[in-house]
Amino acid sequence: MRDFHSLLVWQRAHELTLEVYRHSKRFPDDARYGLISQLRRSAASVPANLAEGCGRGGEQEFARFVQIAMGSAAETEYHILLAKDLGYLNTDHFDALTKAIQEVKRMLASLIRTVREQIRS
Repeated sequence: MRDFHSLLVWQRAHELTLEVYRHSKRFPDDARYGLISQLRRSAASVPANLAEGCGRGGEQEFARFVQIAMGSAAETEYHILLAKDLGYLNTDHFDALTKAIQEVKRMLASLIRTVREQIRS
């Protein structure tokens, strides 16, 4: 069993989730049950899946949850783009959130490779 708090990627994903919550507070009320909910859910799913994977037994299960986190990260990246295209995020906020989610995705990809190599050896 791993301590998810010690994973740098979990820390970055958690920080991103907090930023998503802060920025989405400013979205219009009519987006509350649509885009706000979807964006927050997908962002929170990244660190949540990492935490769940850390609590599971074995490297294969951990790798599966890291892969699920990657899917949620891709979904979050799309929702950030949609928010910008709808005019809910200005360019600076969009750029900052996009940079953060892309960093998380790179870190997840690296973690997936590392865990899979450990499984093979």
